[in-house]
Amino acid sequence: MSVEKMNTVIVGAGQAGIAMSEHLSLMGVPHVVLERSRIAERWRSERWDSLVANGPAWHDRFPSLKFDNISQEAFPPKERMAQYFEDYAKMLDAPVRTGVEVYLVERLAGRSGFKVVTSAGEFEADNVVAATGPFQKPSIPQIVPESAALHQIHSSGYKNPQQLPEGGVLVVGAGASGTQIAEELRKSGRDVYLSVGEHYRPPRAYRDRDYCWWLGALGLWDEVKIKPKKQHVAFAVSGYEGGKTVDFRRLAHMGITLVGITTRWDDGVLSFAEGLAENIAEGDKAYFDVLRDADAYIARNGLDLPPEPQAWELLSDPECLINPLAKLDIHGAGISTIIWATGFKFDFSWLQVDAFDEKGVPFHKRGISAERGIYFLGLPNLVNRASSFIYGVWHDAKYIADHIVLQNAYTDYVKS
Repeated sequence: MSVEKMNTVIVGAGQAGIAMSEHLSLMGVPHVVLERSRIAERWRSERWDSLVANGPAWHDRFPSLKFDNISQEAFPPKERMAQYFEDYAKMLDAPVRTGVEVYLVERLAGRSGFKVVTSAGEFEADNVVAATGPFQKPSIPQIVPESAALHQIHSSGYKNPQQLPEGGVLVVGAGASGTQIAEELRKSGRDVYLSVGEHYRPPRAYRDRDYCWWLGALGLWDEVKIKPKKQHVAFAVSGYEGGKTVDFRRLAHMGITLVGITTRWDDGVLSFAEGLAENIAEGDKAYFDVLRDADAYIARNGLDLPPEPQAWELLSDPECLINPLAKLDIHGAGISTIIWATGFKFDFSWLQVDAFDEKGVPFHKRGISAERGIYFLGLPNLVNRASSFIYGVWHDAKYIADHIVLQNAYTDYVKS
């Protein structure tokens, strides 16, 4: 079987891979984008039916192409997001090969570059960009045994309420996914419990500006003024139903029972950690911090943006927050399903190179890995908080493309 030689192989044709292709094309770097399914496949088949983008159309896009046939203030549905990236790839005439799965990447013996083994044959590449993003392998805590008489799925496998067996639902995880799914299920008539842990809860919008705008205006995308923050804290913001602030008190008042962090299963009884009220209070503090900083920014810059005093008002504490449940008899409560909205783990098992730390986490600086010629793109906090978002990944890709061009110059150097 012949081996195809290529300067750069990009693995993944989601937002990261398409952004990487654009910058390499502009710089004249020969490359190919390998995608095991279709362009932006996770938007298509690994999300629930009613999912929309977390940012408005004017923001959640690449600079060279605006959304058409949709308001720039709207939150595009998942099908439109997938179409956007497919349209973008066509506009670029990007060298994307779909239906090609990458099985293995390893360094070539005795010479520079890498062997890339795929379902469509082998490549030899000087550079490999892992653009598979942050949502690779569903992460489900080992709490409730598979043998329990419950329907258990990860949020990536949830589609709609009709998919689930009759009965109540416990949603574990209160970030963007968990809160949207819990609200949708409650509106469908289900009894819903929502397990809430530590989270970051900003306003969806404030004083006529979306939170994405405030992230930019206040320098929060770039995080120049770094504040201590905990790892793996849920990001409770969404564009659901036209975009509204995630408000756990509102969810409780509509009939969702809030519980603490799910910790233990004991013969049909789930236990929840203490600290639900404290976690809600910490989320409130983050919310008010944004409002306070936004007000100061408006005053400092003399902006004519309408006051929004109602944004400072909180609903009354619901009973489930005042007297939170410590335990719950699952079957006694009529719960038939647990949805684990508990995030994802990395899966770089195909990347057999020296680019990871002792815990198996990518070891890199701004996406440039410890293994020369291996790059990562689209990971959380690759450069800053924008890196795993559509807005940020395009700019991170440009930096990596610059680095690839510089390294190619060293490789191609011939002393005169």
